[in-house]
Amino acid sequence: MKTIVIGVIGADVHAVGNKIIDYTLVNSGYNVINIGVLSSQEDFINAAIETDADLIMVSSLYGHGEIDCRGMREKCIESGLEDILLYVGGNIVVGKQDFNETLKRFKEMGFDRVYPPGTSIDLALNDIKEDLGE
Repeated sequence: MKTIVIGVIGADVHAVGNKIIDYTLVNSGYNVINIGVLSSQEDFINAAIETDADLIMVSSLYGHGEIDCRGMREKCIESGLEDILLYVGGNIVVGKQDFNETLKRFKEMGFDRVYPPGTSIDLALNDIKEDLGE
């Protein structure tokens, strides 16, 4: 069974989407480690190390995801998680920005998948199955 660490990064307390993601992933047969809201990069990385996770899925709804996620791939590599998949989604930037620009910036930061606001968890689920070779 593949393990996925999920949570809401930074000073964000939006929990509803996190619970929906948790529910959907568990019902799809994944071992979900939900670190909850107000989580730091280190919280995600430590949970991934402790559980030998295959993927980290970061949510952010309060608009500061770009700031909160900077340097996360580097921290993963430093922690021995060079091959872990990194996903991010939600309202990950401040204001209305061209999503193609946002996508480019997050890809440059080392994220494998980047989802705009309002993306269905079902889309991410298809990507997870593809990326984990299922």
